This record gives sequence, structure tokens and C-alpha cells, in this order.
Amino acid sequence: MASTAHVGNALADLITPLVKSDGMSASRLPRVSLLCLGRHQVRTPLMYEPSLTIIAQGRKVGYLGDREIHYNPGHYLVQTLPLPFECETHGSPDAPLLGISVKFDPALLSEMVTAMGDGHQTTATPKPMASVAMNEGMQAAVLRLARTLHEPVECSTMGEARIRDVVFEALKGEQGPALRALVKGHGNYSRIVQVLSQLHTRFAEDFSVEQLAQQANMSISTFHQHFKQITRASPAQYLKRLRLIKAQQLLLQDSYNVNQTALAVGYRSVPQFSRDYKRYFGESPLQHRRQEQALRA
Repeated sequence: MASTAHVGNALADLITPLVKSDGMSASRLPRVSLLCLGRHQVRTPLMYEPSLTIIAQGRKVGYLGDREIHYNPGHYLVQTLPLPFECETHGSPDAPLLGISVKFDPALLSEMVTAMGDGHQTTATPKPMASVAMNEGMQAAVLRLARTLHEPVECSTMGEARIRDVVFEALKGEQGPALRALVKGHGNYSRIVQVLSQLHTRFAEDFSVEQLAQQANMSISTFHQHFKQITRASPAQYLKRLRLIKAQQLLLQDSYNVNQTALAVGYRSVPQFSRDYKRYFGESPLQHRRQEQALRA
């Protein structure tokens, strides 16, 4: 197997010419994004869409409840659910964090899981978010994908095949059971996934634990146990964090003012929204919005 350092350096060399600025950059393939951050970013709340994140240079530490999830060169993060979590990023101007993110396509995932059959069954509860060491197959697939991003014709003709390669390797890896659980639709994990999908679609509405447990066809105590096992938060904590991250997106991307944002994410009290926002992000929504406007000026 090629050394981790060699593969990381090769991948970083391929990513560097493609990024134009810090943050997430689009690539020639719609479901593939590039990551770059030339500084240290302190532990910050965020939320990834279901995706693979492959780090070429620098490192990240994710915090999901009591779990610490380290993903460095030689590892990839598998995120099967859009869970609110906190993340610390280690990069510098001389050695910025560099990586590739591949967003999962539910249709592609379903097709590939069906084609692979039931040969990879496990009785363990799947983890919705975990770091996996790259094997030789994943290393090769990621390098092929990164090279393809440099060539417009290759992207249009082979881009989807390169993404399939990467997803196939992930399905064979340690997080394969969590990905298959999304498609197979059975068991307690799948029931919680269905509840989470509803919360993400209707996050501005109020839900009781009784309602959510009934939807999952579980007793309240069983539902609470499985929900916390998967999300590392109670249903009330999860919904609050989800609302605040959605609020951040509205404030920073959609030019909502603070009052409009509070109402849009389900708060009836703007002062309570501002207090919760500051407690979660470390600054008030107005301060956050002004900082973003200053950066765009």
C-alpha cells in the first residue's frame, strides 16, 4: 500500500490548483466540493450534508456529544445523516487544510447497495458519523477522482464513474453498514433516521417527544434511548441545535434580519433566540451578521 504521506501529498498537489479561496469551493462535478482553510478555526458548530470528506493536508476534529472524531490525511469521514456537531480545523497559511467532499446521491446509493446484495450484514448499531482509515482501494479511487477534476472532457465522460468508485469503496469499508442501513429501511436505526428526516424538513414546527416516539413506533423510553445513542443529544437539544444552524445559514447566506430569522426557524421570542444563538455560536446573531457583511464588503 502507498504510504499515507505520499498519498496525502499527491492529493494535496491535485487539489491546490483547483481552490480559489478559503472555504468550500465548487468543482466541475456538482456533487464534489473542495475544502481549503489556511488558518486554525476553533471549535465551531456546523452541519454537513450526508457525504464523504477526504482530508489531504491538515486535520479536523469533530465533536458529537461525548465522541471525538479525528480525520487526518489517510482517513475519510463518513457522514450518513445531517447531524449538528462541532468541528475544530487545523490549517495554516503555509500548510492549509485541503480536502475533497463527495455528497451522497440517494438514488446512486440505493442502486449500489441493491447491486451489492446482503453479504455485509452486521448486528452492531450503525454510527451516523465516523472516521475510517483509507485502504489502498480508497486511496486509488480518490486520486482518480481528483485527477479527473482537472479535465473538463474527462469530467463530463468519466466523472460519475469516478464518484461511483469512491462510494463503492466506502460501502466496502467500516462505515458500509451505516450507509446500507439508510437504504434497507429496517430496524431502530432506520426508524430514527425517518424521524430525523421529518425534523429537518419541518424544523420550525414544535414536536413533543410523544409525537416523535409514536412516529417511530417506539415507547417513549426506547425512542429516547435510541435517539440519544445515534445523535448524542436529546430530541429537544437536537431540534434546538438544528434550528440555530439553520438560522446561521439564513443570516449569513440569505440576508434575513434577526427578527425574520428567529420566526423562520420556529422561535416565538426574538430575545430568547438571540440568547440561544450567542450561547451556541459565541456571539449574537447581529454580531455574526455584521462580521459576514464586513467580509463581503
